[in-house]
Amino acid sequence: MDALVTLGRTLGFSLAAGVNLYATVAILGLTSHFGWVALPAQFKVFDNPYIIGVALVMYVVEFFADKIPWFDTLWDAVHTFIRPVGGALIAAATLGESSDAMRVLAALLGGTVAASSHLTKAGTRAVANTSPEPFSNWLLSLGEDGLVIALGILTLRHPLVALVVVIALLVLIAIFARLLVRGVRRILSVKSG
Repeated sequence: MDALVTLGRTLGFSLAAGVNLYATVAILGLTSHFGWVALPAQFKVFDNPYIIGVALVMYVVEFFADKIPWFDTLWDAVHTFIRPVGGALIAAATLGESSDAMRVLAALLGGTVAASSHLTKAGTRAVANTSPEPFSNWLLSLGEDGLVIALGILTLRHPLVALVVVIALLVLIAIFARLLVRGVRRILSVKSG
């Protein structure tokens, strides 16, 4: 059972980090600092005023950057190299005292899950930017913020439920990716034909 709880935390925080790394780190830091939820000792690494402060400042910056059409795409492009690494580091931290091999496996899993949610977010936002109105972009951004906060809280309080939610989201991401590839192939075949 403990392994499933750890897996739920690992995947939940990694998926959230792929959408908004700074909000995820802030949630972990604030929860650890204020003891809102009893967390295993390994989460104390986030209980540092500098880590919490930087995460909160960067969350505010991202909150506004994410609402500006096309700038959000640039922001996501830069974060293609940041969010998966952050997801990997968070995943490794969720294991605490474990073997190096287990931490590397957790980092690989967490980085992959974070990259999946990040690429889905970035792709969806790029498509939304083709719309001439900014409202869909704002709604997507607010929805992403809500998802990260809700998933963070769910992962903290009910990691097994978070595990089920994350698996369902990963299945949806896979379906979405497959549909996107089919659509691109159709567009390319029409243009070449």
